[in-house]
Amino acid sequence: MKKFTQRFLRDNKGVTAIEYGLIAGLLAVVIATSVTGVGKQLSAVFDAVTSSITTTAVPKAS
Repeated sequence: MKKFTQRFLRDNKGVTAIEYGLIAGLLAVVIATSVTGVGKQLSAVFDAVTSSITTTAVPKAS
């Protein structure tokens, strides 16, 4: 049982997999945050373009 415990404590394969999982999770959070921010800015641009087109295309009633 002592040899098994020593081998288990020296085994680093599981640690690497956990590290890769943490990195992937962090990347997912960063991507989701940046896409949300870009989406909000892009929505504001489209709203401004729509407003500009609407006010230009529809003549004001006199």
